[in-house]
Amino acid sequence: MAALGSKLAQLQGKACEATRFVAKHGCAYSKNLLEKNKQYVVDPPTVEKCQELSKQLFYTRLASLPGRYESFWKEASQVKQLWKNRNDLNVEHAGIAALFGLELYGWFCLGEIAGRGFTFTGYQV
Repeated sequence: MAALGSKLAQLQGKACEATRFVAKHGCAYSKNLLEKNKQYVVDPPTVEKCQELSKQLFYTRLASLPGRYESFWKEASQVKQLWKNRNDLNVEHAGIAALFGLELYGWFCLGEIAGRGFTFTGYQV
């Protein structure tokens, strides 16, 4: 129980430190960020305009789905074609495939770590 209290105190200390940092630098950071990206800010920023932009984003993404779907099937057919002609593959193609698989595994591991709250303990080996 004492270890839990110690961990809680450490966590509270880190939270206080982060709060102080944000309080000290947060306003300057947000002003700088807005200044750099002022071409993207709609003036005046009304609720109606925000709702309109939100709908535009949603329907624009929805409209992009057929193109993405088509691209997916093109890539899938290329993979099928490569698999049919796998005897003609060279070392370069095999290396690229291995690196791609390694990258996927790395993203999986990163997702697992993020899902556990960025802790490295408690895994079953």
